[in-house]
Amino acid sequence: MNILDKIVKDKRIEVDLRKSIIPAKQLEQSVLFERETVSLSKKLRHSNSGIIAEHKRRSPSKSVINHNLNVQDVASGYENAGVCGMSVLTDGKYFGGSLDDLLVARASSNLPLLRKEFIIDEYQILEAKAYGADVILLIAAILTRDEIKQFSEFAKQLNLDVLLEVHNEAELHKSIMPSLDMLGVNNRNLKTFEVSLEISKQLSQLITDDFVKVSESGISSIQAIKELKPYGYKGFLIGENFMKTDNPGANATEFIQKLEA
Repeated sequence: MNILDKIVKDKRIEVDLRKSIIPAKQLEQSVLFERETVSLSKKLRHSNSGIIAEHKRRSPSKSVINHNLNVQDVASGYENAGVCGMSVLTDGKYFGGSLDDLLVARASSNLPLLRKEFIIDEYQILEAKAYGADVILLIAAILTRDEIKQFSEFAKQLNLDVLLEVHNEAELHKSIMPSLDMLGVNNRNLKTFEVSLEISKQLSQLITDDFVKVSESGISSIQAIKELKPYGYKGFLIGENFMKTDNPGANATEFIQKLEA
């Protein structure tokens, strides 16, 4: 069983438990449920930098990245840096995140927020909306085509943007449909955890301009972004690079200034 299978197995148990504690109706009554969402895909289309900066405490591949920062400082730092959006890890067991992190990020910034989560149930999409997210992530590797269709259409009904993540050509062909806004190519091989930008380059020609192209994982340098832009990428998800510093906001500011110089 690879790490992804393990995460999904645990996630099913977790979601069933959450559903039993907080009914869907209660989520729909949350104050933030009526909030007007901000489109990340539109922001990326008109941005020079395309940076989506992440809040991530730890990961299965890197263990602890940074446990010392509070979400409020990170979110306002990222917003001041001029990033396009912020990705907030809400998985607790493997990434040390929570839905409360999303709430705090929402209270601390006006950035489009992506709920970075392993979504296997519509209930999690309601949670995303109720806790202030603007975008959800769907991972092709853990979903069938029917699930991708069901979840993305449900998200669109709630005015949420949808970022679909793929790792290879088979996942991409299975997933392309009009209810997606962004296609994210993950440069990390989930079986070996090796990272290569070649994955983004190879898959770029198979993604039409109807979708905003986002490259994820292994983007730690200005050079990597400059290398990917000619392939049509408009979004670049950067997590560990900023989070492993003492001041992610200042780090992101410096990064974006150099990128746009």
